[in-house]
Amino acid sequence: MEKDIRYYAKVHSIESFGTVDGPGIRFVLFLQGCNLKCKYCHNRDTWDINGGEYKSIDEIIEKINHYKNYILPSGGGVTVTGGEPLLQVKFLIELFKKLKQEGIHTCIDTSGMLNITDDVKEVLKYTDLVLLDIKHIDDEKCKNLVGTSNKKELQFAKYLSDNNIKMWIRQVLVPGYTDDEKDLIKLKNFINTLNTVEKIQILPYHSMGKYKWEKLGQKYELEDIREATQVDVDRAKKILEIN
Repeated sequence: MEKDIRYYAKVHSIESFGTVDGPGIRFVLFLQGCNLKCKYCHNRDTWDINGGEYKSIDEIIEKINHYKNYILPSGGGVTVTGGEPLLQVKFLIELFKKLKQEGIHTCIDTSGMLNITDDVKEVLKYTDLVLLDIKHIDDEKCKNLVGTSNKKELQFAKYLSDNNIKMWIRQVLVPGYTDDEKDLIKLKNFINTLNTVEKIQILPYHSMGKYKWEKLGQKYELEDIREATQVDVDRAKKILEIN
């Protein structure tokens, strides 16, 4: 029997005590499926939309309720990530409606590299915060790094700003790919055009997800790239003029 995509999601995994994907302690739901091919992806096993397992909205809400007693006092909530969570947007609409009824803070971790459809606009009405991963500010370099243009994600950022939706801007700092001073200045200038950015996060590239590529028999393209250090991060933050 085919599942109703409003009430069932393809789920990769669940983390019940997340502390890095939004404010407070968070229940983090990793959805299956991604439309990008990020060379540095540490969740390579989330790409295939046919992977993971179906979970019902009631099952997921029940799990979230188990942890409400420490999530809510911490100022936390629920973050949906992936993969690309907006590929399962009809489910997200129903989930976030229920979470808002429960008074639970909602957050989406997304690349924003999708069309801004009516469904996307609808789920954003119930979204308290968007963690927006700007993959690369330079369009050609973005295509090389993640397999697609950055135009949609920059439009997505403008839509959030224009509609008063709070966002945290994130970028993975990959030595030799996203650490060029000119690109970081261009990124800073773009962020300065946005009105609802609460935080900018530089996430240092690491190769801890490499084994997932190997397990799937896939070539890990950043084999020869060193991991980003605190010195790299501090330099990027200085250029971006953030603490």
